[in-house]
Amino acid sequence: MAERSFLKEVKKLRMGEGEVFSGEGILAVTKALLESGVSYVAGYQGAPISHLMDVLSDAKEVLQEHGIYFENSASEATAAATLAASVNYPMRGAVTFKATVGTNVASDALANLASGGVLGGALIIVGEDYGEGSSIMQERSLAFAMKSQIWLLDPRPNLPCMVKAVKQAFELSEASNTPVMLQMRIRTCHLHGQFTASDNRTADFKTGDAVDNPVRDLDRIVLPPASFQHEQEKVQKRWPAAVEFIKSHSLNEFFSENLADIGIIVQGGVYNTLLRVLKNLGLADVFGESQIPIYVMNVAYPVIDDEVERFCQGKSAVLMVEEGQPNFTEQNISMILRQKNLTARLHGKDILPLAGEYNSERLFEGVSDFLQRYGCLEKAEKSIPVADLIPVTAVSETESAAVVQYEPSLADSVHQRPPGFCTGCPERPIFTAMKLVERELGSHHVSADIGCHLFSILPPFNLGNTTMGYGLGAAGAAAMVGSEKKRAIAVMGDGGFWHNGLTSGIANAVFNKSDNLTIIVDNSYSAATGGQDLLSSTAKNDSRSTGHEISTAVKSVGVKWVRTVTHTYDLKSMIREIREALTTGFKGPKVLIAQSECMLNKQRRLKRESRSALDEGKRVVRERFGVDADTCTGDHSCIRLSGCPSLSIKANPDPLRQDPVATVIESCVGCGLCGEVSHAAVLCPSFYRVNVVSNPRWLERYLFRMSVKIISLLQRVADRRRSRLTF
Repeated sequence: MAERSFLKEVKKLRMGEGEVFSGEGILAVTKALLESGVSYVAGYQGAPISHLMDVLSDAKEVLQEHGIYFENSASEATAAATLAASVNYPMRGAVTFKATVGTNVASDALANLASGGVLGGALIIVGEDYGEGSSIMQERSLAFAMKSQIWLLDPRPNLPCMVKAVKQAFELSEASNTPVMLQMRIRTCHLHGQFTASDNRTADFKTGDAVDNPVRDLDRIVLPPASFQHEQEKVQKRWPAAVEFIKSHSLNEFFSENLADIGIIVQGGVYNTLLRVLKNLGLADVFGESQIPIYVMNVAYPVIDDEVERFCQGKSAVLMVEEGQPNFTEQNISMILRQKNLTARLHGKDILPLAGEYNSERLFEGVSDFLQRYGCLEKAEKSIPVADLIPVTAVSETESAAVVQYEPSLADSVHQRPPGFCTGCPERPIFTAMKLVERELGSHHVSADIGCHLFSILPPFNLGNTTMGYGLGAAGAAAMVGSEKKRAIAVMGDGGFWHNGLTSGIANAVFNKSDNLTIIVDNSYSAATGGQDLLSSTAKNDSRSTGHEISTAVKSVGVKWVRTVTHTYDLKSMIREIREALTTGFKGPKVLIAQSECMLNKQRRLKRESRSALDEGKRVVRERFGVDADTCTGDHSCIRLSGCPSLSIKANPDPLRQDPVATVIESCVGCGLCGEVSHAAVLCPSFYRVNVVSNPRWLERYLFRMSVKIISLLQRVADRRRSRLTF
């Protein structure tokens, strides 16, 4: 169950020649794959590329119509290795995953693929998760592409360019016998637009044809002596072939090339932002007509020397807009200028931010500085640094000077709030239990893992010492041994477990006789990437095999101490099992499986069921919790040990008490953890549970009316007694 269904949108994938396709970037890429005649597609979900996997899954009927094999791969390495089908056969294939972490996981397969080369077109679509909105380390896909000599496309963010890039990527791959990487930023994945569709193509050579007619070519296998020849083949044959294809098919673009004696070279993915900045400066319009020459590198690697020379010839200065660090492209262009004896002065990271995402605000100041230095722009008056401002109005077309109105950012007036678990998340009680056990046994080293549970590192839990990668929680604690007093704790999600944690973490712990505890968070889905199904998912999936128990898997590799808590909201059971795992005399790896369904997916399922039941006039009950303000002492342990977004505070109704009291807001989903926490911590009696009943039975209506009358009568009696009191 993915967080979003594309069942309606995938109908557009059947559009034919001349029809106008409207939709999201992810859908456009899927349509481009169909129009390119692919034979197989595989991948692993991860932001910002998860929706591409969801689209492909929902479009299985369309894929089957054209004999396309689609696979939800076990990991990025699995997906990348799938491209081996294009090594010996004239068969087009595509895989997708998140960059750069996914590229790192897939590096072994990708490096071997790039070394031996491909016969059919091989396309790697990577979701570039870079900038302040990213959840991973700040690295770039370009470095990997350069290292393995995989050509990297970074198309301008509009649907026609993206569709064209997908098609040309396959052609470039086949022309140069090299895999091609297509980089898609978050905004590129989710922007909306239109393009003119073409007919879908059924591949001339399919996967079944390869199985029926196997081909063996030793020159394609990375094994001496062929592996020594691959490096020479890359530079003597594949590179020149790629350069010739890029030049002859004009993959890179020139705009307003000779309008001025300065120019801007920009990565394709940053083009829209640059154009917005130039428009705000009065030097371009929304249709792309610029007064400043622009060279758009839709191919980020390799850099085409002849095109750089052509653009820089006769110019006094050039600005390289290269997002990310190190400035690989700027260094490459600097070398080209020196070798070609060009006098254009090159600017880049000297006036633009050294690192970080180039949004409009960050790019505005650097571009303005560059243009002012060379007399192409009057100095714009700004009393506050651009980085601290938010644009509220753009420059009017009639204004000759570059004046942009700004207002102060909200950053100075709104408190920062760390990311945290969703309302009712079943992972929250796991870390609440760990905090309560910590009060008894002291702090422990906690090796964290990638996934929603990583939020436990932040307040209010403050648990977690390191995180090394997806499914590597147990491996990250491998060296934390040797103490007779304490055991290290590792945390791993079910997604990470099936990704690689079973072998790299659990089996490794068995082999090395580890005495640590690994807590596996089993919420039935790959929740952090959008709620996709897993091997251990309990939901029925007609196209996948699910329902495989994690406990069976860990026992099969030799774990003897295995416990399962089937309801994580049962705080007493969670505390008891964690305490036992940390204090037991048993020597060897210990695995505690904490199970409860992801609340987001559960609510999506329950809401559909509730809507259907309400439409049929059936009785529907929803649980909600509340706090009795007259009873609450203002201790707030429920908030400190939970951090649930539905828990807040309000003014104390008692005029003799000043401490604010806890309250439960409307977003409550009735998980009950807040009450469990309070009872476990301080035996708080202030929490109560209510049932919200829709379409109640006649007896329930009658009892409700009677209770209202009785409560009203008792309240009037109490009010009369209070009125007789004198102070």
